[in-house]
Amino acid sequence: MAELPYPSPPGLSAALGLAAAQHGVLGRDQALRSGLSAGRVGALVRARRWRILRPGVYYVRGGPPPLAARVKAAQLVYGPRAVVAGPTAARLWEMQGPVPGPGFEHVHLSVPGRGRGTATGVRLHGWDVPAGEVTLRYGIRLTTPGRTLRDTALLTDRHTAVSVLDSALQQGLVDPGDLPGLRDANAGRAGAPRSRAWWEECDGRAQSTFETRLRLVCVDAGIAPEALQYPVHAADGGLAGHADLAWPSWGVVAEADGRGAHSLPDALYTDRGRQNRIGVAPERLVLLRFTWSDLRHPAQIAELVRAARDTAARDTAPRGGDQGRKGLGSPCQLT
Repeated sequence: MAELPYPSPPGLSAALGLAAAQHGVLGRDQALRSGLSAGRVGALVRARRWRILRPGVYYVRGGPPPLAARVKAAQLVYGPRAVVAGPTAARLWEMQGPVPGPGFEHVHLSVPGRGRGTATGVRLHGWDVPAGEVTLRYGIRLTTPGRTLRDTALLTDRHTAVSVLDSALQQGLVDPGDLPGLRDANAGRAGAPRSRAWWEECDGRAQSTFETRLRLVCVDAGIAPEALQYPVHAADGGLAGHADLAWPSWGVVAEADGRGAHSLPDALYTDRGRQNRIGVAPERLVLLRFTWSDLRHPAQIAELVRAARDTAARDTAPRGGDQGRKGLGSPCQLT
């Protein structure tokens, strides 16, 4: 006679089904309502099949809990009016900009009436976010893209805020015409005066936070790029590639060799091929390549761009019948 499988505790299937809809997170009260006893819940925790994320909230899957799970756990603790906001909402919208560092793992929650404060892994804000600025994404209550931009501008530094603005524009989460109204809606809020000028610095052509940060370094040095995603053509007239930042009138372009997806072998191979095609294009452009580590030395970035400008000027100086650089196109103004 075949041995019967050991039966699951009553309510376990229902509890796990609910957790599956909540990014692997389950509240203690939800587990009890699903039919599990308090003793069985305790046994699952002691056996390390369930991990405590917050008091009375468990993670029922293996591996480190992702951002969505940590956010859902915090919302279960703070109740149905808790709304994910600021940099955390930006990450859930997949806006680029927030980077690992102090406070990166904090979950930003707006909980009306709670006031500002910090709990373990949570930053609380007492904003009463209107219903029209709250939406649902992957089963998580969070601010709409526009409200997310407003809050992020108040809570972060300039480079992060402009990166998030660039990313939202690039993804079509907001329209350029929305930005003045969003900026003005922050009037009177803490942090609004210092961040007001940042709204004017965004550009939806930037394709990564590294490109944005590199652009801002150049802006601060008085050498703002004349164009972004500048098209460079090969000898046969075909497109050799788009340079991330460009100074066409100088004959200089720059590439942001970022991390993440672009550090993977296939992407790295593709980037190098594009950069090599740009480097040998008929325009005879001086091609600069920067990495994330270069951002720690902004003065050196500016020095290299200026040196490239001088090199390009020497290489294209008229000699006899040579009329100098041709076909560069006209500079573009950043929006």
